[in-house]
Amino acid sequence: MPRPRVSVFIAVSLDGFIARTDGGIEWLAMVEDEHGEDYGYGEFFADCDVVVMGRNTFDMVAGFDPWPYAGKRVIVLSRRDADLPEGAEIRQGPVAELLLALAEDGAKRIYIDGGDTIRQALAEDLVDDMTLSHIPVMLGRGLPLFGPEVPHGRWQLLGARHFPTGLVQATYRRLE
Repeated sequence: MPRPRVSVFIAVSLDGFIARTDGGIEWLAMVEDEHGEDYGYGEFFADCDVVVMGRNTFDMVAGFDPWPYAGKRVIVLSRRDADLPEGAEIRQGPVAELLLALAEDGAKRIYIDGGDTIRQALAEDLVDDMTLSHIPVMLGRGLPLFGPEVPHGRWQLLGARHFPTGLVQATYRRLE
């Protein structure tokens, strides 16, 4: 049984951070579009069966109203219990094992979210494609998207585009 396609869609500062050191992401608002541009996220999200995220990411988005993942199966990687919205569940263990279980459940495309979870999936060579939305800001320090656990790998640029807000988005596919 083939494993599901694993995708990343995430915003990153020019200096490679996905959040401030305290987890703050208020800087993302600088590229909010007055016309409601979602930079392709809606189309991407509609094509995903399951969202897999780490506990820190879940804790950050759990208070969003409305719940941004309504209608999707959401798996939170955690060793602790939490109050979960409908459709969400907690799992433990390596991402590779989870993907095998999701393949058996018929999942076709998995959206991986959260720095730790993305780095783990990259370290296990499981990410098939990434869409990186570069926000025109330098944070100086913060929570990095990539780290030393991410192995060397080659990626093919599938496309890039820029927006009037200054956001530059690039989509890559992992080369075998």
